[in-house]
Amino acid sequence: MIVFDLHCDAGHRFEGWFGSSSDYEEQKASGLVSCPHCGSDVVGKAPMAPAVGAKGNTTPETRMPVPATAAHEDAQPVSNTPITPEVQKALTALAKAQEKALKNSTWVGKDFASQSREMHYGERDEAPIHGQASIEEAKALVDEGVPVAPLPFPVAPPDELN
Repeated sequence: MIVFDLHCDAGHRFEGWFGSSSDYEEQKASGLVSCPHCGSDVVGKAPMAPAVGAKGNTTPETRMPVPATAAHEDAQPVSNTPITPEVQKALTALAKAQEKALKNSTWVGKDFASQSREMHYGERDEAPIHGQASIEEAKALVDEGVPVAPLPFPVAPPDELN
C-alpha cells in the first residue's frame, strides 16, 4: 500500500491509500478519486515528505541532530489541516516573487556573509546575491546594519541540482 497526501481545487487536503502509484493514476483517470469534503474530482498530489525511519542500529541518543537551519528556535510547526485557497494564492505569489528576485541574483554559497559585509562597507561593488549563512552570521549582519533578509522558501545550491 502507498499513501498519498492529496488536495482538491477547493484547497481541501486529505489522504488516499492505493495499491501502487499506477493504481492511483488509473483510479484518477477513471474519475474514482474525489475529495471527501466537497466531492470535487479535480484532485492532485499534495507536496509531502517521505516517511523514512531511523536505521535499526541507532538509538535516539546516537541519531544525527536536525541541522540548525532546518529547525532553529524561531521555527513554527506546520499543520496538516487543509490549505485555504487564500493561503495557497499567497504562497504562490510569494514563490513567484522569490523566483523573480533570484533571477538576477548570484549564488555565493557560504561566502554570503563576507560578500554582503564587503558590499555594505564599500569594499566591492553592490550586486544582488544569495547564499548560505548561519543564524549567528545572519544576526551579526543585522546587528551591523547590513541589509539582509531570509528567503521564504529553500534554495538548492546550483551545483546540487539535477
